[in-house]
Amino acid sequence: MEVIILATRHCHHRVILERELKKWSIPYRVEFFEDNTELVEKYQVHHSPNLIVDGQVKFQAHAGQSLPSETQLKHIFNLDR
Repeated sequence: MEVIILATRHCHHRVILERELKKWSIPYRVEFFEDNTELVEKYQVHHSPNLIVDGQVKFQAHAGQSLPSETQLKHIFNLDR
C-alpha cells in the first residue's frame, strides 16, 4: 500500500496527521506542494493536508475539516482497533 501525505511545507495539520499514521504503524511518505506541482495538478487538491492511498485521494482538507477523524482513518485503513 502506498500512502502519501500531500501538504504545504507550513501546514501544521500535516504534523498531526503524521503522528496519527505513526500511531497506527502506517508507513507513508510526505510530498510537498512546493516541490511536486505535478501531484497537486494530478489530484486537483487546493488545501493542505491531503491523504492519498494507492493513487486515490482518501482525505482532502477543506474549510470545515482540516484533518481526518479517527473514525475516518479506521475506515480508510480498515483498522479494527
